[in-house]
This record gives sequence, C-alpha cells and structure tokens, in this order.
Amino acid sequence: MTTSPLVGIVMGSDSDLPIMQEAAHILNELGVSNEVVISSAHRVPDKTADYARSAMERGLAVIIAGAGGAAHLAGVLAAHTPLPVIGVPIESGALKGVDALYSIVQMPSGVPVATVAINGARNAGILAAQIIGCGNPSVRAAVAAYKDKLARKVGEKNDLLAKLGVEGYLARQGG
Repeated sequence: MTTSPLVGIVMGSDSDLPIMQEAAHILNELGVSNEVVISSAHRVPDKTADYARSAMERGLAVIIAGAGGAAHLAGVLAAHTPLPVIGVPIESGALKGVDALYSIVQMPSGVPVATVAINGARNAGILAAQIIGCGNPSVRAAVAAYKDKLARKVGEKNDLLAKLGVEGYLARQGG
C-alpha cells in the first residue's frame, strides 16, 4: 500500500531539481512521504494555483517551493492554501539568489512563507518534517534521531581534533 505524500516539493523549472532533490532525500531519510513536481507561477499559473488549492484534500501537510530569479512560486502557492509553505531561494543569474531570497522572505502580511537559506532545500525538508512531527510521533522521533546523529558526528570530530591537533586534523582532511 502506497502512502499518500505529506509534503509537496514544487519547483518552477527542472533546472532547480539538482538543489530541490535534497529536500526529497532528507524527507525520504526521515520516512516522510513526498511528491516532486514542476509548476511555474508564471508559465502555468492556473496549474500552480490548482495544485495549492487541492493540496490539503490530497493529504499534503506542508509545501516546499523552490525558485530562482523573481521567485514568486512560494508566494503564489501560499496565497492559495492554508497549509504552511517553505520557500527555497535558488541561486541563479546575476544576483546569485539574493533576488529570490528577497522575493520569498518579503511576503505581504497575511501570506507568510517560511524561508530557508539560498539553496537550502535540505533544511526545508528538515523543517517540513519538524512541522509534521508536531502531530506525528514517529516523524518527531526520526527528526530527533537525525539530530542526535549530527551531534555524535560533531563529538567524533572534536575527539579527533583533540587527538591529532590542528595540523594533524587538517592534514587528515586533505587541507
């Protein structure tokens, strides 16, 4: 039996897929079902609005939207759904993603979009899992285990640094 997706990962163009796949990867690692779609706020605005309007009835709990340039995708999705939307500004063009960041983070009152770092799709996936984890103990436990694993890795690196010293540690890292 296939579980219906809890997170929709939407991007404005297939050129965003190398970044946005990181959201899908971490959600899969945390056991959170997801779907990945391409839908442009400018090229197919009706399709994009329909996706957002139907998201809740299709079982989605969170939408992650990634786009570069003017990056209106997250805002358009947020305007058409009561679900939380997380925007991922994608680095592109002359402004290197700063334009996308400003477009996503500067939403008008009443249409909030949570925003992660430029190219921060992995964090968007973790944030989506944390939101879902508020009402889902198994997802909450998966996120906690993931964070414990991160903490253990830091501890291991610190132990190695103490053992090898700065020069030895850097030499081992190839630096």
